[in-house]
Amino acid sequence: MRVAVLDPFSGIAGDMTLGALVDVGLDADWLRALPSRLGLDGVTVRIERVHRSSVACTKVDFDIPPQPHARGIDEIRALVARAVVPDVVRERADAIFLAIAMAEGEIHGIAPERVHLHEVGAVDAILDVVGVVWGFEGLGVERVYCGSITLGDGSVKTAHGVLPVPAPATLKLLEGHPVRYGPEGAGELVTPTGAALVRVLSCGAPPETWVPVRSGFGAGTKDPRGRPNALRLILAEVSAREGMVVEHLVQLATDIDDMDGEQLAAVADRLREGGALDVVLLSTLMKKGRPGTRVEVLATRERADQLEDMLFAHSSTIGVRRAMVERHALPRAERTVHTLEHDVRVKIVTLPTGERRAKPEHDDVARVAAETGRSVREVAASARAAGERLVEERVSRTAADHGSPHALREDK
Repeated sequence: MRVAVLDPFSGIAGDMTLGALVDVGLDADWLRALPSRLGLDGVTVRIERVHRSSVACTKVDFDIPPQPHARGIDEIRALVARAVVPDVVRERADAIFLAIAMAEGEIHGIAPERVHLHEVGAVDAILDVVGVVWGFEGLGVERVYCGSITLGDGSVKTAHGVLPVPAPATLKLLEGHPVRYGPEGAGELVTPTGAALVRVLSCGAPPETWVPVRSGFGAGTKDPRGRPNALRLILAEVSAREGMVVEHLVQLATDIDDMDGEQLAAVADRLREGGALDVVLLSTLMKKGRPGTRVEVLATRERADQLEDMLFAHSSTIGVRRAMVERHALPRAERTVHTLEHDVRVKIVTLPTGERRAKPEHDDVARVAAETGRSVREVAASARAAGERLVEERVSRTAADHGSPHALREDK
């Protein structure tokens, strides 16, 4: 399985990540054409080889003409929604901008939809985010991992005044990820865009073992003496077992015998809407042989308290049990196939044996069935067959390529 490992030993930013992608094989001409694909007229892309403390790197810069106004996050998300890009790219880019808006909104005490990026910064962020997400997709990367991030030190001047490094919104985006201060005198090394890319794209720390295929460096703007201001990106191959995601989660459980089925179903729906990873209702026998229902909720550690409060507020329970659990999840990637003249998202998972299987998303299957008048079973079978063909094509392409990264073609 093809993965990417980010090594932010000198921080991370959007332009550094783009430069690193080009350095490991992303088609430079494709990147130069990206602004026109997104309807950003007049923007040009400069790509050059530079050195950062004697290390050869790729530097990406955007020449952006004066913009008419600042762009709100909603406007940026609408632009991405209209762009002719693969569905998976659109969805991940949207998640990144939403993460930025929520972090900035929380720091400044405003609603996320009121967050604005200044004129040039907005265009720069759009190109960075879409370019990085699409670039990983084009290189066949199925998972992105990120090591400990070096933050820098000191303070930084912003539109909101002088703020400590890392800037508050940047630190908010990095919650839950390993970071470290330094080196002394470095200043700001992580931008909000770089932090948002890590938050949405990273699956966590790299696996214990992996086989490097190709590595490269994306240059930052500054060139300090004695320290390469660059992001290292490594394309690697991992076994399905090594690529498995291991998550440490919280399981909440309570037994209830005085609520009917409709009420319990409503509670389960509220918990899912509140961010529960999973909610299961199980029949059980309680004291004195009374039939009851066990409610089990799987949650991240960050969400556990909120979901426990919801259990107390919306169910009749007077006690909730907690336990830490370890969940192993198969490596998965989402792709879009075209079947019966409609697009259907397909989830491709990799088994520990290396075998892959495809499963169409039911919501898309149900939508296509309603629009075409065909049965859900027929649409699902057609989409699954298309997904299996996609799996076979990717396996054949990888074998023929002998592990070398693919440049992003025009037909992607």
